[in-house]
Amino acid sequence: MSLPSKAFQHWLHGIAPNTSTADVCRSSGVKRTTLAQQLVRGKVAESSLVSISRAFDVNPFDALAQFEAYAALRGTPVPPTDAELVSQVSTMDMLRAVVDRSEHPDGPRTLDLAGTPHPGSVRNWVDAIDDGDLRHRVSDAVGIAPQNFSAYLTSNRLPPELALATSREAGVGPAGGLVASGLVTEAEAGWPSGARLDALNRLSDGELALLAGERLQAFGKSLRRQEHELDRTQRIWDNLA
Repeated sequence: MSLPSKAFQHWLHGIAPNTSTADVCRSSGVKRTTLAQQLVRGKVAESSLVSISRAFDVNPFDALAQFEAYAALRGTPVPPTDAELVSQVSTMDMLRAVVDRSEHPDGPRTLDLAGTPHPGSVRNWVDAIDDGDLRHRVSDAVGIAPQNFSAYLTSNRLPPELALATSREAGVGPAGGLVASGLVTEAEAGWPSGARLDALNRLSDGELALLAGERLQAFGKSLRRQEHELDRTQRIWDNLA
């Protein structure tokens, strides 16, 4: 997806009417040449809008909602499900929670969770809301091959249009994928403070242990793939030497 340059310029004039493009880029960290190229092409990246919004103390989630392509973000926010919230807890934090419960079964559960996104946050989010056929429905709705959708999940990336389409096809609020992909933060999306920890604490000991085991297994497979790739690369360099 992307934002029409005319609509973007109208929005930008509304939040910074007397600010030059150079000053906007300087304040936001967006490269001037990058923004200029996007404006010439008529398509401004959502990430540019998010950076500029933050620089001018505008909630990027609300800013995105002003564009027609993001009309789904308008209105009363739809709270994330517990499954979505837990999906945004990192594997290491989940393992820490298992240890903490075993050592303090009756004590307070006040872990300091790492922020979002985390390695695997996109795949975990999709897995959390998948009813078994979600990937195919999203692929059909957006018009991409299922393997391309899977490639995004493997690389822990999710373009905004895919994030919205996935939320829509799964019947959940539109913010989850934008948080999982790192486009906006939990707070910007309106998620309550401490919501992830609260959802984690609502898991029974058995549910937590089972989910942590699944995460650890997936983490192990990911590490093995990386090891195989490094080994293959090293063999190539050895043959070239």
